[in-house]
Amino acid sequence: MRTFFPSDSCKESQLNAVNPQSWLQVERGKLSKLSSSPTTSSSIESFIKVPEPPLLPFFKPIDYVEVLAQIHEDLESCSPQERSTLYLLQFQIFRGLGETKLMRRSLRSAWQRAATVHDRLVFGAWLKYEKQGEELIADLLATCNTCAQEFGPVDVSQLQVEVSGFPQETVVMNGNKRPKNVNFKIGDEKIVCDRQKIASLSAPFHAMLNGYFTESFSEDIDLSKNNISPLGMRTIVEFSITGSLSKVHPDLLLEILVFANKFCCERLKYACDRKLASLVRTKDDAVEFMEYAIEQNSPVLAVSCLQVLLHELPDCLNDERVVEIFSNADIQQRSIMVGQASFPLYCLLSEVAMNLDPQSDKTVCFLEQLIKSAGTDRERLLAFHQLGCARLLRKEYDEAESLFERAVSLGHVYSIAGLARLGYIKGHKLWSYEKLSSVISSVNPLGWMYQERSLYCEGDKRWEDLEKATELDPTLTYPYRYRAASLMMKQNVQAALAEINRVLGFKLALECLELRFCLYLAIEDYKAAIRDVQAILTLSPDYRMFEGRVAASQLRTLVREHVGNWTTADCWMQLYDRWSSVDDIGSLSVIYQMLESGGAKGVLYFRQSLLLLRLNCPDAAMRSLELARERASSEHERLVYEGWILYDTGHSEEGLRKAEESIKISRSFEAFFLKAYALADSSLDLSCSSTVISLLENALKCPSDNLRKGQALNNLGSVFVDCGKLDSAADCYINALKIRHTRAHQGLARVHFLKNDKAAAYVEMTKLIEKAKNNASAYEKRSEYCDRDLTKADLEMVTRLDPLRVYPYRYRAAVLMDNHKEKEAIAELSRAIAFKADLHLLHLRAAFHEHVGDVFGALRDCRAALSVDPNHQEMLELHSRVNSHEP
Repeated sequence: MRTFFPSDSCKESQLNAVNPQSWLQVERGKLSKLSSSPTTSSSIESFIKVPEPPLLPFFKPIDYVEVLAQIHEDLESCSPQERSTLYLLQFQIFRGLGETKLMRRSLRSAWQRAATVHDRLVFGAWLKYEKQGEELIADLLATCNTCAQEFGPVDVSQLQVEVSGFPQETVVMNGNKRPKNVNFKIGDEKIVCDRQKIASLSAPFHAMLNGYFTESFSEDIDLSKNNISPLGMRTIVEFSITGSLSKVHPDLLLEILVFANKFCCERLKYACDRKLASLVRTKDDAVEFMEYAIEQNSPVLAVSCLQVLLHELPDCLNDERVVEIFSNADIQQRSIMVGQASFPLYCLLSEVAMNLDPQSDKTVCFLEQLIKSAGTDRERLLAFHQLGCARLLRKEYDEAESLFERAVSLGHVYSIAGLARLGYIKGHKLWSYEKLSSVISSVNPLGWMYQERSLYCEGDKRWEDLEKATELDPTLTYPYRYRAASLMMKQNVQAALAEINRVLGFKLALECLELRFCLYLAIEDYKAAIRDVQAILTLSPDYRMFEGRVAASQLRTLVREHVGNWTTADCWMQLYDRWSSVDDIGSLSVIYQMLESGGAKGVLYFRQSLLLLRLNCPDAAMRSLELARERASSEHERLVYEGWILYDTGHSEEGLRKAEESIKISRSFEAFFLKAYALADSSLDLSCSSTVISLLENALKCPSDNLRKGQALNNLGSVFVDCGKLDSAADCYINALKIRHTRAHQGLARVHFLKNDKAAAYVEMTKLIEKAKNNASAYEKRSEYCDRDLTKADLEMVTRLDPLRVYPYRYRAAVLMDNHKEKEAIAELSRAIAFKADLHLLHLRAAFHEHVGDVFGALRDCRAALSVDPNHQEMLELHSRVNSHEP
């Protein structure tokens, strides 16, 4: 989900307390008035405010591992028609965990395993919506003669519709054979028909023409009052002979469709249905024809209209006619429109509507339809919770309370957070606190529970709850922000900065950068403030601060006046300094400054994309790569950026082809580097190492700056290590260090270790730790080169710096297991699994469960792990082994 639900403040008056316009004056010099008097806690409080954490409209089970395992078990035995819905539920769990890659993979699995046209259409549209802005990738793949299937249309003719026919034998009555032909009168015209051909169209015609009615023996039958034109009847007669409709005007097809429905002509109706479906091209076509499709029960036409509408998401939801179609459909109309895929359809529509405006009427309408479409308790609890969140935002408190209660009754404990918020709004603060306390004491508590309870207490109790929330789930940003702001109010500047830096060290969250920007403004450190606001604008160019009141770009303009101008040479020097010290946020800021100053924008956007990938911001990185492609100064440069776009989206062979095209035009550093990188990734065969080495050596012969040459030397060293050429590798790393490529210390340490000089490896990693601003990975690597006590200390430091890195938890658990402390070992893994769905953690815990004889626990973790990576070979083997032991 691209937007989140902003929270309502428990005290609405507090929402208006921030008034940045009082100090944000555009005129030069006005900002300095903020600093003309001593900084007090009241002046700080006027613009350093931490809003409450949002109440998320997600499915958040108490034990997501248990639910994932259950889904995996169901997938092993369910019918093909149920698979897509189970993958959708898996998607909802990963969304609640914030696992974007796993979410998208679940959606793709739902699309790939769709058993019906409706499911394939809905999940294909959802994938396309999730990949908004990635149409360029499909275009680039097309230039490589590769098709991106998820962007293509579904063949609606595959929709299975039962069509019945009728016998053509004549019926003899009282010894008299009926006339061979029959004349249908329509107004003044007569249309001559073969009696038995028309009789074969439907049971009513068969009874009329061959039964015991007057018409059964008549040569002339008047059809003038049946809303069919002479041309329409002639077309029907032709169909009765040929079995096909060709070159028929849409209006006439609609007329025939109504007639076919009236006389139960299934084959004729199906032919009209398919023909009309092929004519739906635009949104207006879809809106017009959908009405007929629903009225006439024409599923092929309906699905064709649905495909066109979903293809235009999200824009089509700005058309009230479209919203009305989806909002007002009853159960029968939903069945015609989307078959058995109503729940996935309204899941998609609700998500799109929430992203546009979570408080809108259409959001509520779609969520109400979602509830009606839900077929299982899990589907219902999700729908109730999401609608409860929307009602809460709209201040429809009684409705929200009822919805949250229904979600809780179905087992969704997270909805209790919604009830607690409502209790506080209604003046029952103690009740809200006790409600959360009851949850904490009755289940294995999670971080969000303590975070929510902290909203209903003050002072030390609040602080303690937020500390506990961080301990249980360090990914929650609100506790860090609250503590940093509280420390700043107490004039403890360094502690406040240290607190917000804790989370920014492993999670580049915009709201945390915004708070740090405010802290730096408060202490008049404008250089640091400009760094953070430029990093924010790199990540989100349209970002607005102070709960959406002020554009970040406006704040940058104001702060920029208090920072000296840099020349191009200054910028390059600053970039080298920050890149060398592994200060990725600082490097982002410098590149932002350089882009504003002109210069080779393609190259700069490319560098920006590299930093963003390192900071785990793939969407922003892709945006920068696309800008690099747009601003490329030459054809061969553009091909390189296209190659990286393809490589970064999993199309390494196509990326390799782009590199080769670029080299044919011009032998450049970046083209050789890309080719070497893509080749090394696409081939596991060590025999290609010599080719990769040659490519990197060619790259180093081409003009480039030392930042990129350092990376090439580092990569070349790694290839030499893999080939066992340790002296050559050492030379590469040493040369990289000479041009300040700090990360080469890690490669050189590896060489020392492979030469059995563990002490030198430790020293080398210590140098990296001392130089690097972001050094959690360096501590983790150094832990491999020391004794157990030092290893333990280094890995404790890793967890403090970046609690999302899983190796320290696995190492500590393994040590505990070696010491026969099985419960403690499993507990160590469990504390990380609680907030991170990681294959390796689940794999190790499954092995521990198996070791202690807990077959059910092992099987549960195996199944959950295979939900994270269904093709992991070791996990599949463990699952098979454990499964054979299940009673």
